[in-house]
Amino acid sequence: FASWKGDEELSGGIATNIGIHFFDLLQWVFGPAKDLSVHVRRPEVVAGTLSLARADVRWLLSVDEAHLPDHVRESGETTFRSITVDGVELDFTNYGSDLHTESYHRIVAGQGFGLDDAAPSVELTHRVRAAPLSVPGQDVHPLVPSILE
Repeated sequence: FASWKGDEELSGGIATNIGIHFFDLLQWVFGPAKDLSVHVRRPEVVAGTLSLARADVRWLLSVDEAHLPDHVRESGETTFRSITVDGVELDFTNYGSDLHTESYHRIVAGQGFGLDDAAPSVELTHRVRAAPLSVPGQDVHPLVPSILE
């Protein structure tokens, strides 16, 4: 929270700064978002559920190290990115650390993504930021109950 990224007025907060990429990936793989619920929205964490064309997702975005899995914290790492599909977890923490740079190179070469490509993720991120908080149901992300205590 020491840089502009931690200032919601400048960065859009965690849902925009980190979530935009996650929501883009989810919609690219599982289709357009239909419905969403937001259960937690704080400066350091936002979580909810999302119904997509081909998947229902329990999601959590956090910059609080307390939300890291024990094995990640014990290893001394400070980031963790994973997705579990049909019981199979894919850890992509160390994948694509230079994707921003690669994207910039493609944009300069005239091969970047256009506004139509980005619009669904921008719209979904706006919906996440504007949605009223809802009471978590049974499909809540596993960390949400402890965050709400």
